[in-house]
Amino acid sequence: MNKYELALVVNAKIEDEARNAVVESVKDMVVKAGGQNIEIVDGGRRKLAYEIQKMSEGCYYFIQFEAEPTAPAEIEQRVRIKENVLRFLCVRQDEE
Repeated sequence: MNKYELALVVNAKIEDEARNAVVESVKDMVVKAGGQNIEIVDGGRRKLAYEIQKMSEGCYYFIQFEAEPTAPAEIEQRVRIKENVLRFLCVRQDEE
């Protein structure tokens, strides 16, 4: 199993409850793809480098997990169509 980190930029204009629901649904996607040892880090609200869908701010979340090498592609495919997720990136973390 490899360690991965999924970075999400979520719409900052929606309410906290809706934002938490989006993050929980992405967490469920990670679990369905075989992710284990899941840890969610709230990166806070930040100004974006450029406007995305006419928004200048986004809420950042970092989901760290362990999974098989096929899991990130499956997770990205599902997150891509998720509403209120402005951007995402899944990267493999280096072994220490």
